[in-house]
Amino acid sequence: MRALLLATLLVISSSVTAQDNPVVAMETSMGTIKIELRPDLTPITVENFLRYVNNGYFDGLIFHRVISDFMIQGGGFDEDMIQKSTYDPIKNEADTGLSNTRGTIAMARTGVVDSATSQFFINVVNNGNLDFQNSSQAGYGYAAFGSVTEGMDIIDQIRTVATGSQRGHQNVPLEAITIISTTQE
Repeated sequence: MRALLLATLLVISSSVTAQDNPVVAMETSMGTIKIELRPDLTPITVENFLRYVNNGYFDGLIFHRVISDFMIQGGGFDEDMIQKSTYDPIKNEADTGLSNTRGTIAMARTGVVDSATSQFFINVVNNGNLDFQNSSQAGYGYAAFGSVTEGMDIIDQIRTVATGSQRGHQNVPLEAITIISTTQE
C-alpha cells in the first residue's frame, strides 16, 4: 500500500512540475510545433524568449537557416531577409546541464558568449558539441532552454527543404517557411 501511495505521489508531483513549465505553440506555414520551456534551469533565457512570444515578435518571421543534419534556425529575419531589431542581448545559460539533443530549442548567438537576442534554433540531431564545455569563449556553448513536445514531424519536414543563398545568407529555404504565430498556452 505504501509503495502504491508513493508511486501515486510521484506521478502527481511530476505532472505538477510539467504543468509549471510554460508551453509555446508555434504555428508555422508547415504545421504547429509545441515547445515546453525550462525556466527552472534557464530562467533568463525563458523570460527573454517569452517576452518575444508574448509581444508577437516572431509572427511573420521565417526559418532563415536550415541545415538538414544539424538544426533549423529562426527568429530574426522576415521573408525578404530583412533582420528585425531586438532587445538587448542576454546572459548565456549554457552551463545548466541541459544538452543540445534532438528536439531541444536553444538560443543562437554570435561568437560572443553573451550575445543571444531573439534568434533560436531547434536541434534536429544530437549536437553535444554545442553544449557547455568550459568557461572560455570557445567552450561556453549554446543555451538549450526547452524541448519540442509536439511537431517533430513538422521539424523533420522543414529540415529536408531545398535551400540556397539569399542576400548573403546561406542555407536559406528556397520557399519561405513562415512563423505565422507564437502563443503561450
